[in-house]
Order: sequence, then structure tokens, then C-alpha cells
Amino acid sequence: MIELGKFERYLIEEFFDDYRAGAMSHRTFTRRVAFIMGSMSAASAAMLLVGCTPEEVPSSGDPMPSPDRPSSAAAGRPPTGSAVPGAKSPLSIPEGAAGLTTATVRFPSGGTDISGYLARPESGQAGPAVLVCHENRGLTPHIQDVARRFAKAGYAALAVDLLSREGGTASLDADAVSGALTRAGAQRHVGDFAAAFECLQAQDFVDPGRIAMNGYCFGGGITWQAATELPGLKATAAFYGPAPDLNKVPSIKAAVFGIYAELDQRITGAMPALRDALAASNITHQVTVYPGVDHAFHNDTGPRYDEAQATAAWNDTLSWFGQHL
Repeated sequence: MIELGKFERYLIEEFFDDYRAGAMSHRTFTRRVAFIMGSMSAASAAMLLVGCTPEEVPSSGDPMPSPDRPSSAAAGRPPTGSAVPGAKSPLSIPEGAAGLTTATVRFPSGGTDISGYLARPESGQAGPAVLVCHENRGLTPHIQDVARRFAKAGYAALAVDLLSREGGTASLDADAVSGALTRAGAQRHVGDFAAAFECLQAQDFVDPGRIAMNGYCFGGGITWQAATELPGLKATAAFYGPAPDLNKVPSIKAAVFGIYAELDQRITGAMPALRDALAASNITHQVTVYPGVDHAFHNDTGPRYDEAQATAAWNDTLSWFGQHL
């Protein structure tokens, strides 16, 4: 019997939900699980573990999928002034928007340099900052858009590419991204955000005592874990990510905001225990369940986007950061 780590299980169950809902093909589901598990035999066992029928599971003797070359559309940022591909939110900010400065930046972490996308107000005056953690798809144009939305609201926003060591998100087969993230491990990711935190603190356009963190899905889980390990964070906002180990909750120093979806019982079902642990440790917190929406409702390039609730969650996040930074 194989054992799945927290993030392995989280991602495989998410992909299984997408497959059952018709939002993901069987081929893509199988490829992503195979890249996460590292072999077809382990992928077959994992698929059975999350509820696949034997007919849905590939033969353990099938070859591992070969990585596909990324499409040219996946590489780099959109041209200046262009809309984000697939964006539906009225909050979306195109690359090159007036009043903002954006750049790809590099900074040291764990003995090497990694990269991120930095968006900030053009004024350059010292102000608050936010670290942004991407979903299991890596650093996409959507997450760059989120960074620009923060910049529009007055923050310096640094979205780290957690696959920098692997050549960057845009260099990988889209189905291989989640496997690369799980193999790297949550501790490496938290370490990269610790380095990004130090990078922001050193910038003259950042008030070093006013740094927050925000993440989505997989990135929400990394945000929760970072909150238990980075005492310098003043506030966090985690969108529908797996909870941290409850025995680590008392170490949280930030004011934490948890964003959950009513229909996302896979994640929201565990929320009451986390909320109770936060309350028992007297940690400043807010937990909001947004009605009538499912996992990933904030991503306006995805099929579960809900404009009303995504806008409400975004405004609540800005309010939370405004209150605690």
C-alpha cells in the first residue's frame, strides 16, 4: 500500500474532482498523477486510493508519459497592454498598465538564484508589500495579473516562481508542473518565500515591517505553512488551501485570513478544526466561507470562476491587509 503525502493527496484528489466533473480529460488526469508519483505503477495505486474504478486505472506496466514541449503561449509575459489570456474578472490589470512598474527579478535562496515577478506602484515610495504564492499550475499569467492587482491597490507584490530551479514554470510540460512542485517539497517552497521576504525587506520601496502573504489552492497551503514558520509576516490570506499541521498553529504570529468555498467540501470540511485551533491559540484570524461556489472560484481564467464571490473575497483580502499591515 502506498502512502501519499499531504500535498500529493491534495493535488491528486483535486485532479480527480476535475476529471469527475468533466473539466479534465482522463489522459490529462493520468499524466498528472504519473508525474506526481514518478511511475505508472505508483500512479495506478494512487488513482485507486482516491476512488478511481479499476477500469479507469492504467496498467502498471504502461510507460511513463514523455514531457511535452510547452506551447509558445506559455512562455514569458503577455505583451505590454495586452489582456491576460482567458481573464474574465473586471479587476484584471493588463501588463503595461499606467502607474505600475513590473519586472522579473532574481534573488538568492538556498545557495542559488531563483526568480519571481514583481509588480509595484510607479511612485517608488516605501509602502506595504505582499508575497504571492501560485497554484499548482506554477507562475502563470493569471498569477502575474494577481500581483498587478495588488500593485494597483498600493502594494509591492512579489510572485515567486517555485520552479525556478527546474528552469521556470514556462519551460515545463503543463502536466509535469504539479509533480515537480511535490518533488521539491513544501519545505523548499517555504524556504524560497523566506528568501523572498528578505528580498522585499531590502528594497527601498518596501516598509520592512509591513509584509503579508497570499496564496491560492496549492499556494494557499504553502501560505498556511509559511505562516507557521515565518514570524515576520504581519498578515496572510490563504484561498482554499490545505490547513497546516494543527500542532504548529500556536507558532503563527501573523493575522491570518482563510478563504473557503461552500461547495468545496474536500477542503472546507477540515476548516472547523483549524478555526478552533486558531481560536484556542488566541491568534488574530478570520475564516469566511463564500456561498454557492466551489474550489478555485477566484481564478477568472478557470471554469469555476464566480465574479460576485471572487470580487467579494478580493475586497475582503484587501480589507484584511489594510487592517493588519
